[in-house]
Amino acid sequence: MIYCVVPRDLADDLLEKMVERYKDNPNVTVIVDRRWGEERRKTATFGGQRTLRDRRRRRQPGSFLDTDPPTAA
Repeated sequence: MIYCVVPRDLADDLLEKMVERYKDNPNVTVIVDRRWGEERRKTATFGGQRTLRDRRRRRQPGSFLDTDPPTAA
């Protein structure tokens, strides 16, 4: 699915033209951008310092495999 997003300011001029242009293509949907107001990314304060956690299970101490190459006999 492909969305052709028309800005709200240009919707009066472009919406009908874009719908007519893509009417034969079922994979394209023409929509009007309805967002309004300030961008939250610029005004919001975020939760602080982010910490990365390793979600993998830790091994038991001493359970690591040997990494030494086999000795030639």
